[in-house]
Amino acid sequence: LCFPQKLWKIVESDRFQSIWWSEGGKCVAIDEELFKEEVLGRGGALRIFTTQSMKSFIRQLNLYGFTKMQQDFQRSASLPEFLAEEAAAAAHSQILHYYNPSFNREYPQLLEKCRRR
Repeated sequence: LCFPQKLWKIVESDRFQSIWWSEGGKCVAIDEELFKEEVLGRGGALRIFTTQSMKSFIRQLNLYGFTKMQQDFQRSASLPEFLAEEAAAAAHSQILHYYNPSFNREYPQLLEKCRRR
């Protein structure tokens, strides 16, 4: 699978608490510290991405057209998003939000337009 497809699978998965849909499925929210441990820290056959570095992962996001969103600290509408953001705030983790018009929970068919620059 290519990078956007792998990303889609982990955002959709219930197995990861470090990454979720935000902004009603239009953005990806990442709890940076937990993501490093839970996703990038995997080794061997369990490895998802080729990198273990957050900097390299973010570089991949940028190469595929994702842009970092600044949060204006509006609370998320859905309960799971709200709880994840509250838990991260309580742990003083940084939540990163990334947006790509071709990466939307409601329109999985757009994923094929998510190409590397």
